Amino acid sequence: MSRFNQPLGGNDMPRFAGPGTFMRLPAAQTAEGLDVAFVGVPMDIGTSWRPGTRFGPKAIRAESAMLRPYNMWTRAAPFEALQCADIGDVAINTFDLKDSVRRITAFFDDLLGHSVTPMTMGGDHTLSLPILRSIAKKHGPVGLIHVDAHADINPHMFGEAIAHGTPFRRAYEEGLLDANRVWQIGLRGTGYTAEDFDEARGWGFQVVQAEELWLQSLSPLAAKIKAAMGDGPVYITFDIDSLDPAYAPGTGTPEIGGLTTPQAMELIRGLAGLNIVGCDLVEVSPPYDPSGNTALVAANLLYEMLCILPGVGKG
Repeated sequence: MSRFNQPLGGNDMPRFAGPGTFMRLPAAQTAEGLDVAFVGVPMDIGTSWRPGTRFGPKAIRAESAMLRPYNMWTRAAPFEALQCADIGDVAINTFDLKDSVRRITAFFDDLLGHSVTPMTMGGDHTLSLPILRSIAKKHGPVGLIHVDAHADINPHMFGEAIAHGTPFRRAYEEGLLDANRVWQIGLRGTGYTAEDFDEARGWGFQVVQAEELWLQSLSPLAAKIKAAMGDGPVYITFDIDSLDPAYAPGTGTPEIGGLTTPQAMELIRGLAGLNIVGCDLVEVSPPYDPSGNTALVAANLLYEMLCILPGVGKG
């Protein structure tokens, strides 16, 4: 019997039953003894268009019941090398975004008192800022791989400094990022000015717009990112709206012309070997996802990120 926690298999308990954890892993009260902690941040009070991401973590967990432990293409076997569990949700303040941000930071400060890699299910993209605040306390400024339709570098939104369109400006201003190791991938759509995506380039960010990637394999891009990141700590933040709405309609701010699911998988798989210290997947909005396909894609992409964490071997 493996000494590592295993997902509950579909031949032991029907997939429509059993625990409501990510991949039906054991639930844990704390991160003590864990290598990987799955965390939900059920919030949508930072959104600017369609709400519903507060239900994202629950939907991702539900669809993850379909997943099995072995990656049949890459041969990754994460549950043979890493002790994983689901530690539940951050108790955000439904009525106060600023207090929610404080609560998320306090939660992750405590979590990162353990030697654990957090894998977070959102929730709107505001949550990446408080997590990066905690990550930087432990690891210093990190490289960032930000996959998204939007740059999320607005100065303010309705006069507010913190919302789902501002986290990476705030993270840059606060010194949480190693700006020369930040990659923003999949940006697209209409803008307010012709320079909307250019300001971050001036900070040192590498910006790869979606149109540059149409009809291409993303394996070469992943190799380029790996070479640029080196051995330093890296955080991955994946907004589900980076995908074309044909693949992921259940999100708050959809933009046509996005990445495909195979491209997303190529990109993630190509990042294996990096010093990844945390990941999040955000902006799944179940009210706009009647088939559950968006949450299913999200669950699979979280699993793909799990498969590239340091220490994962091949089965």
